Order: sequence, then structure tokens, then C-alpha cells
Amino acid sequence: MKVVVISANTSWYLYNFRKNTILSLIRDGYEVIAVAPRDSYTQKLESLGCKYHHIRIDQGGTNPILDFMTLIYFIVIYNRLKVDLVLNFTPKNNIYSTLAAKVNNAKVVNNIAGLGTIFTKNTISSKIAKLLYKFSQKYADLIFFQNEDDRRIFSEMKVAEKVITDRLPGSGVDLNRFQIKEAPNDGRVKFLLIARMLYEKGISQYVEAARILKEKYSNLDFRLLGFLDVDNPSAVSQNQMNEWSAEGVVDYLGVSDSVEKEIADVDCMVLPSYYREGVPKSLLESAAMGKPIVTTDNVGCRETVNDNVNGFLCVPKSSESLATALEKIIKMSYQERLQMGAESRKKVENEFDEKIVISKYLHIVNQLLI
Repeated sequence: MKVVVISANTSWYLYNFRKNTILSLIRDGYEVIAVAPRDSYTQKLESLGCKYHHIRIDQGGTNPILDFMTLIYFIVIYNRLKVDLVLNFTPKNNIYSTLAAKVNNAKVVNNIAGLGTIFTKNTISSKIAKLLYKFSQKYADLIFFQNEDDRRIFSEMKVAEKVITDRLPGSGVDLNRFQIKEAPNDGRVKFLLIARMLYEKGISQYVEAARILKEKYSNLDFRLLGFLDVDNPSAVSQNQMNEWSAEGVVDYLGVSDSVEKEIADVDCMVLPSYYREGVPKSLLESAAMGKPIVTTDNVGCRETVNDNVNGFLCVPKSSESLATALEKIIKMSYQERLQMGAESRKKVENEFDEKIVISKYLHIVNQLLI
């Protein structure tokens, strides 16, 4: 039985984003081992039928000693597990797990799910990260990109010039789990933003747009869902969220394992991100549930919207542009919002079905392990 490792910087990510890929690999007869830091989702991950191995990863840190230790951990783990192929997700895994896999003569498939701030800043840490990408990615057997912008940047910077690349429709969306669900027709217009609570996800712009619109309309709800106070320099603090909640401008819902329940209750999904996204999963899931989308004309985000058809695009970092787009949703009738949401469902059915992603993974795994 061939051993396939699937690696990311959290067990949460593997369970929520790669659950069906893991199940498909197991059904195809592979021994699947998840390698990620232990967290509250590790047990759920193991319940899928894969094996699990803990690894320490300093997710948002730039300490070279800790990162070097991560590389050593990967090398030792892969040697012990006798790995045949590694599927990497998230930045540090794409770098250090790739190098460790090659030391152990294992095949490597990487997934570039958005380049974040690494390729947009000119700091010392960004320069080092670019060098690490350039050095490590040449050892991959295949690199999947979630949008053409990131693929173009790799090409322009001559990263992994001789490596085969391919395009995926984001992480895809499970169309059976996320089905059309109409919001209550109760006279209120409800917006939801699902993301890690990072300023780069446009949280401040969302809050300011809420302030602008609540001065004009009394029937609006602005909700936030996602991890707060995360290990990231762009993280929104608990104190800041408490201030916004006390002001009454937004409602923070915490985190949820059943995001479809929260999505079902709203009229529109919002993500005013200026972060270099892959293709945001929250937008795909919401579109699958028949919700209009308001997001930025930004890398990864714009792929989810046909402007004026299934939603609206706004200018990154502009609260005014976001408020203008959201007001278009507010001024629509309930039936017009449902019709726009139906266009969202059509778009994900045609372009972002998770089965497309899983099929590509199974094909390349089978091809590399012949």
C-alpha cells in the first residue's frame, strides 16, 4: 500500500478544506497520513480513517531556528513513515515539507492557495520567504495554483521554471453539503463576513461600511464569523472586537463547525479582502447556497463574481466603494436578491465543484505513483 502524506499548518485546515480529498484517497486504496500541528480538530481528522502525526510549526513566525527545526522534524517524520508522496498545503508546508520529502525521495505536489503578503511587501522577511520559495519549489513534481495571478508571478520571478503547473478552481465546494437556502423574508437585510479576523481581510472596511449604511437604514445586520486574535501581525484583537460589538455596528458570532447554518440566515456574503487570496472558500460555499456575493476586485476574490450578475465587485481598501456595493443589495427586492443568488449557484456548479479538484488530485497521485 502506497503511503500518501497530506500536510498543512493546522489540523483544522485539513479537516475543513481537505476532508473529501482524504476520504477519496483512502477509498482508492492509499494509506493516508495527516501531518499537521495538533489542535481541537485532530480527533475529527483521525475519525475520517487516516493516520495522524503531530508536527510543530510556527505559523506566523519568522524565527529561523524554529523554522529550521520544523524542517528537521519533517525529514525525521518522513523517513520514519517511508512516505511515497506528499500533498502540501499552506506556505511553510509548501517550503519545508517539500525539502524534507525530496531528502526522503518522495514525490511532491504543492498547492499555492494565495500568496498572502509574502510577494506584496518588500521587508527582509518577505525577501527571505521569496528565496525559500524559489529554492524549494524546484523540487516539487507538480504545483497547483488557485488563480492565474499567482501562477503568473511565479513565472515572472522564475520560481520553479521547470516544474509542471496546473490551475485548480480554488479548494472547490461540496455541492451536496452546501445547497440553496433562502434567507428569511423578514424585512431585514443581513450581511455576513466569514474569515480569520485579520485587517487584511477588509474587516475595518466592513465595519466602517456598516457605520455608513446604518446611519441611512434601520433594518440592517452586519455579522462576522471566524477565528479572532490569531497568531498574525494583522490580527484583530479581542478588545477591538468588543468595542465594535458594544458600539452595535457589528455582531461577532465566534467560530462554527456548521457555517452553512450561519450562511443560510443571511441575504448576502461579503469579503472586502485586500490579502492575496487563492479563491476564498467562504465565498464559494455561500455562492453554492444561493447568496449574492460582494467582494473586492482583488486576486482570488474577483474569480467568484460576475459583476452585476451574481454580485458586485468593489475597490480594495475603500469603505465607500464597499458601502456603495452593499447599498445595491439593500435596495434590491427580496426576489431580486434570490435571483442574484441563483446566479451564484450556477457559477459554482459550472466552475467550482469540489469534484473537479478531487479528480485532479487523484489523477496526479495515481500518475506519480505508477
